[in-house]
Amino acid sequence: MPTGVAIRDARDQLFDAAERVLLRDGPSALTSRAVTTEAGCAKGVLHRHFADLDAFLAELVLDRIARIDNQAAALRNSAGTGTVAGNLTGALMALFGSVAVAIVGLVTSRDDLRARLRQARPTGVPVLTDAAAMIASYLTTERELGRVAADADVDTLAPTLIGAVHMLFADRKGTPSKAGAVHKVVTTVIVGVVQEPLP
Repeated sequence: MPTGVAIRDARDQLFDAAERVLLRDGPSALTSRAVTTEAGCAKGVLHRHFADLDAFLAELVLDRIARIDNQAAALRNSAGTGTVAGNLTGALMALFGSVAVAIVGLVTSRDDLRARLRQARPTGVPVLTDAAAMIASYLTTERELGRVAADADVDTLAPTLIGAVHMLFADRKGTPSKAGAVHKVVTTVIVGVVQEPLP
């Protein structure tokens, strides 16, 4: 790739390239060269925009976490419509069917990356903590609407759902989890607190 050629939206191109490498080859394959080769640009482009690879990866993780905020708003807006189990199943399928599982693997495999992320997010596991907050916020809204029991412990239910569904998706090379399996986990976890008939 010739130098001096302007690349539009270099940051997004590099993030998308890194995501493809991560999903295809796993966290250990994420190098500056792998990312820039995948993006079709010179290696120096990454270092022109980021101090080093871990700074780039930290920004990638934070960018992908920001997407969860959009999902959280959509999930909260679904409160009072459909079924609680159906809404949760859809949200969890979208979350874990995306790059989220691979991002968790990336964070757990790189000490320097975790250290950088701790500066911005001092507690919890990035992505999983944000996903649990998304679920808790939704369940709180449903509780206010009376579709979830008033005494439901949403702060325990949310990480329980995240952990259980994460286990269904955790094998990067395995068969992707189907909505039916996720729905079964969701209905099992929330069966005692939902104030509507479970399908």
